[in-house]
Amino acid sequence: MKLFRLARTLAAAAPAATFPFLSTAGSLAQLLQGQEQDALEVEGNLRFVEVADGLSGGAGEVTTTPPHPMMRLNLFLAAAEAGSVREALETACASAGGARVTCVVGDAFAWMAAEAAAPWVPVWTGGPSALLAHLRGEALRDDIGDQAASRGDELLTSHPGLASYRVRDLPDGLLSGSMDLPPIVALFRRIAERLPRAATAVILNTFPGLLPEDVTAALAAEIPECLAVGPFHLLPVPGDDGVDGTTDPYGCLAWLDRHPARAVAYASFGTVVTAVAGGPEELRELAAGMEATGAPFLWSLPEEHWAHLPPGFLDVERAKVKVVPWAPQAAVLRHASVGAFVTHAGWASVLEGVCGGVPMACRPFFSDQRMNARLVAHVWCFGMVFEEPMTRGAVTAAVSSLLAGDHGARMREVRGIAANAFAPHGGGRENLDKLVKIVCPQL
Repeated sequence: MKLFRLARTLAAAAPAATFPFLSTAGSLAQLLQGQEQDALEVEGNLRFVEVADGLSGGAGEVTTTPPHPMMRLNLFLAAAEAGSVREALETACASAGGARVTCVVGDAFAWMAAEAAAPWVPVWTGGPSALLAHLRGEALRDDIGDQAASRGDELLTSHPGLASYRVRDLPDGLLSGSMDLPPIVALFRRIAERLPRAATAVILNTFPGLLPEDVTAALAAEIPECLAVGPFHLLPVPGDDGVDGTTDPYGCLAWLDRHPARAVAYASFGTVVTAVAGGPEELRELAAGMEATGAPFLWSLPEEHWAHLPPGFLDVERAKVKVVPWAPQAAVLRHASVGAFVTHAGWASVLEGVCGGVPMACRPFFSDQRMNARLVAHVWCFGMVFEEPMTRGAVTAAVSSLLAGDHGARMREVRGIAANAFAPHGGGRENLDKLVKIVCPQL
């Protein structure tokens, strides 16, 4: 959804250019839910092109029993390496009357797009500090090697831009020297190898003024040009209200309207860590801890996990507890009644929390989440992090503290910078203009 919003923004900014949007059948089906394709191609120069996902039996055919997200990613990448991205680009060119591809903007995970056309402008959707760690991977492995366990609490002070992070905060598998790497670890290494030498620029989901200066400077030294074109969920799209264009099928915002300012805790663990990776017991501890605060709370939790909740939990008075399969998160976090956010610290969620001015209690699990949580708790000081699996007592204490506390002028200042990112002289707007010139140099 975030990349689609970026595509719509670019298409609106450069109406003379054609922007094919390549995605899998499953993703396009989600985008088109309840809408006609023409309704989403609102800019007129935006076109949908299906790319093989390695899973569908044919064009437009989507499996009824999709595998785990990581398995879907692996299948897609295998198909992309086999030529599906190149074939989709050829289809896009043919549908545009034989026009040539002049630039590819896309998820950095689809690194093979770098071989299809130039310039290549990858989009890094995760935490920028984690990107820096991957880019510095060889130096980190040379420094730490197999000593990660014994040096876990050591700060990475000898690595530019990483001095605020500990060895234990680094992404999974980054320090491994094994040649037999898990697919996701091998993918990150391949991305880190290609970005510095193949990318014309790299788009980051952040905005000037948010990242620590040392991180920004270190990234600038590693890759050709970093463009902070965010926050993605606030990218300007014609006719949109700035909240991802999402609906609220479960009435979350109306429920929040019935509560005072900063009184409600909101919990969500994203689209991959849909519940709590610590298992049903940690899920129950979180539920018990949230309930023990006595505060009203909204919880976005897929229905398949509801059976693991404590007996009677869903029978609590609806004025105090609302559990839904999905919530319009960006809008929820911008609502005046939300005063605490319990999160897995995925980067999109962290950024939405920052933009909403909501302090966070982070329970990171994998990938960039530990670095994001460290940034929240120890660099920005916008909240706290659970270093161990959550217990009901720790949850109660953390959420109560966030609801009662004042996280100060810095959080309000950053929220203001985010809100003005795409104003005429905002940092996001200036970087977006630079991006448009790279994508459409003829304009």
